[in-house]
Amino acid sequence: MVFFFNKKKDDKSSANHNAETAAGGQTSESGAGIKVLGTGCAKCRALEQAVQAAMLELGINEELEHVTDFVNIAAYGVMTTPALVVDGKVVSYGKVLQKDEAKTLIAKVRDL
Repeated sequence: MVFFFNKKKDDKSSANHNAETAAGGQTSESGAGIKVLGTGCAKCRALEQAVQAAMLELGINEELEHVTDFVNIAAYGVMTTPALVVDGKVVSYGKVLQKDEAKTLIAKVRDL
């Protein structure tokens, strides 16, 4: 298991971002889009397939991005993969969602 320790910063904007991340308000500056975060393992690929099926049923015609770089994954505040990000917001992490679960989360974020 790997742990990362950061020095405490006096910058209030950084502290607010860290508090939001800890409270479940994980966001990234990367903006709109649907992403699967994970190293490419079987669980990550299974989540990717479920999300693609959910997007198809919802009529979402955009590319699903699979982020495999650990630095980019960590930028979302995610330490357990696979994870699902919808429009910059982490909506699930640490579990393989079924198609209907992914569909519900995507619809909720996008108000579909």
